[in-house]
Amino acid sequence: MADEYCDLCDLPKAHCIHGMPPAPPPEARPAPTRATVRKASTPRASAAASPAAPVRRAPRRWTQPEAIAPVIVAVLDEAGGELPADDVLEAVESRIGDQLLEGDRQLTPEGELRWRYAARRARQQLIQQGLMAKSRPGIWELTAAGRTS
Repeated sequence: MADEYCDLCDLPKAHCIHGMPPAPPPEARPAPTRATVRKASTPRASAAASPAAPVRRAPRRWTQPEAIAPVIVAVLDEAGGELPADDVLEAVESRIGDQLLEGDRQLTPEGELRWRYAARRARQQLIQQGLMAKSRPGIWELTAAGRTS
């Protein structure tokens, strides 16, 4: 029965927005010609002696699941250990709504808000860590280990 439901939204797979889309066709790349093949250059001694350039990181465009997971655990713990998924997501939004990034309010290609998708991914990580159980479709539930963390 667990195979009939989506891991992300607990809906039957026939009704799920996360369905398995067909793989995109492989891109046709032209075969490399003699002019496009480059030889590997040998490093110069001066380049090896200079310090490495600082790594620049682009600012995050949306919240990562790891940042949402503790909020989910806290919401479920305060509710006695289990709640319907929609209630959990509403409570999470009320707690972190002002901290969400601009990209969190955008839609995924499936039409779901990015922060909700991240919350569902966080739930999957919590299940893998043994802090949440996948007991009934539509219900998010903490395990005994999740209640003590």
